[in-house]
Amino acid sequence: MNLPPSLPSLPSLPFMPFALPEIGEEEIAEVVDALRSGWVTTGPKTRRFEEDFQAFLGADGLHAIAVNSATAGLHLALEALGIGPGDEVITTTHTFTATAEVVRYLGADVKLIDIDPATLNIDPAAVEAAITPRTKAIMPVHYAGLAADMPAILAIARRHGLKVVEDAAHALPTTVDGRLVGTLDSDATVFSFYANKTITTGEGGMLVTRDATLAQRAKTMRLHGMNRDAFDRFTAKVPSWYYEVVAPGFKYNLTDIAAALGIHQLRRARDFQAKRVLLAAAYDEALAGLPLILPPRAPAGEMHAWHLYVVRLAGDVDIDRDRFIQRLFDAGIGCSVHYIPLHLHPYWRDRYALQPEAFPHSQHAYERMVSLPLYTRMGIDDVQRVSAAVRAALGAE
Repeated sequence: MNLPPSLPSLPSLPFMPFALPEIGEEEIAEVVDALRSGWVTTGPKTRRFEEDFQAFLGADGLHAIAVNSATAGLHLALEALGIGPGDEVITTTHTFTATAEVVRYLGADVKLIDIDPATLNIDPAAVEAAITPRTKAIMPVHYAGLAADMPAILAIARRHGLKVVEDAAHALPTTVDGRLVGTLDSDATVFSFYANKTITTGEGGMLVTRDATLAQRAKTMRLHGMNRDAFDRFTAKVPSWYYEVVAPGFKYNLTDIAAALGIHQLRRARDFQAKRVLLAAAYDEALAGLPLILPPRAPAGEMHAWHLYVVRLAGDVDIDRDRFIQRLFDAGIGCSVHYIPLHLHPYWRDRYALQPEAFPHSQHAYERMVSLPLYTRMGIDDVQRVSAAVRAALGAE
């Protein structure tokens, strides 16, 4: 595979990290402009980032609310939907704890379910089987950048009168039936801009919804339950110091310094995705024939964000996952595991008396999975370096 001019390799590094952000001069200049402007907290750049994000998604009637993390966005979405004590929210065990912990913030309970063993996404059949009279919402996670089966999940939600909040932390840009995640018929979608995501603001996220009432509630709760944004109060042409606290809100606003990064990262999002597609294809080619289960690809015509490249050891290998990771680490390759399923963590395990046997697909995948480096500062040579280390770790050369 030839190396495109836009996909340079990293300088030779003694240790290749699992992830690195790609920050350009435009981002740096925009951050400097924010610092010089005097607006370092939520202000004009945050508003511009929200408007740009709505335009990027390209669908009518969307509201985009910038927040300081995807966790904050998920919390705001569920709060605005009225989730509270006595309610249940269904989500996958195969996710980061943030997806579930926001349910507990509100005093509701989490119902964890298993995944589809092929896609590693939430299993719609398991969703429907888990519904009880207490169920109020479903939270699918688009694992690794591959869309969950949203047509099936939305159909289940309609049949049972449930809300849907998509955890799209991995899914910018990802499509379902040719539509970008964020423009589907769910009640809200939340994206992450953490340092290792497909675009970054360092820390940050975006809540997207078509529901004007939900959007207004999220905006109010984003900043202490105040009924006026600080930006509006401090830029008005007439005295506008007065505001009212209408609810016990949170401190979830995104700063202009972070939004300055996001403005230019968003402009590069499609180029970043194209680079990730090339890197994933290079991995597929280099790792073909090894005793590995390679990541599932998106259906024909759909877009995979390729936030992660997750391989699984095949059943006939004579090395376990932990030893495999150690060999890669010894060869100078940083890896990770996405994820330690929630049913194995003490809090979730003990609160809900969870056993691995209830989640056979997630448990089996976890015991054999490794996330290899995949980020846009890599080149094909870097993929080949990682792949050579994988082959050596498996004893294939």
